[in-house]
Amino acid sequence: MIKTIVFIFLILLDLLTKFLVQYNLPLNKSIKINEFSDLVYVQNFGVSFGLFSGYVSHWILIFIASVVILMIYILSMKSNKKFEKLAYFIIIIGALSNVIDRSINTFVVDFILLHYKNYYWPAFNLADIYITIGIIMLLVSFFIESKNDK
Repeated sequence: MIKTIVFIFLILLDLLTKFLVQYNLPLNKSIKINEFSDLVYVQNFGVSFGLFSGYVSHWILIFIASVVILMIYILSMKSNKKFEKLAYFIIIIGALSNVIDRSINTFVVDFILLHYKNYYWPAFNLADIYITIGIIMLLVSFFIESKNDK
């Protein structure tokens, strides 16, 4: 029950923030938050960092992401480690939220822009943060597992 509530809450939080950005900020205009971050409305028609933007149909990207989500779900079912299962769960939440966004808009809304002086990281969203946290957790889990195997 708790997992379902967390699942729904995190997806809704991501979609709500994307909606608020999409309907309240002009496209590609940034609002400075502090010296290291801006709020910006970007339409990402590609995959991570906008790769393949304009070269691949959004339906193909949705299909590929859905297959990857299914594969991650299968991996999570095979795992008997709680921390690893949690990592997969968080990755699935982020990936699914971006698939929902792409299904609605044909693109993914990105809005967090980090930078240092003239060095900018590509814009991202909460779902991307979920995926990143899940991947870091998986790496930690694998590192701990390999260390225990010695």
